[in-house]
Amino acid sequence: MAMNLGSGSGENEVMVEMNTTPLIDVMLVLLVMLIITLPIQTHAVKLNMPPPNQPKPPVPPPVVVLAIDFDGTITWNGTVVDFPTLDTYLQQEAAKGDDQDEIHLDPNRLAKYDTVAKVLSDAQRLGATKIGFVHIDQYMN
Repeated sequence: MAMNLGSGSGENEVMVEMNTTPLIDVMLVLLVMLIITLPIQTHAVKLNMPPPNQPKPPVPPPVVVLAIDFDGTITWNGTVVDFPTLDTYLQQEAAKGDDQDEIHLDPNRLAKYDTVAKVLSDAQRLGATKIGFVHIDQYMN
């Protein structure tokens, strides 16, 4: 509590005000402790990358070109497919095991990320493992 000894008024009144400075200090300390103890959020995408410096196969594997156009049209080796048909093709590739064809994903520069992400997640969910991006030089400029 603080006392106000009125200057000039002649009244000796006690001013009843709470000192909030210690409360603010305690709140700041608690806030800092909360920030320090929060776990760091990490958003990681787990990729199974091949080991480096692998020898090239003697016979190149068959290649499937999976293209995604700017309007969301998906083509499998030049043939327009919808998502159920794409899922069937991906299941067929996954059933081949280690002898899967290489799937070259070629999204148009203006293709929606949502469509590309859905194709990749379907491929992963169905077990198609030999998939990679081609023509990525169009994204470099």
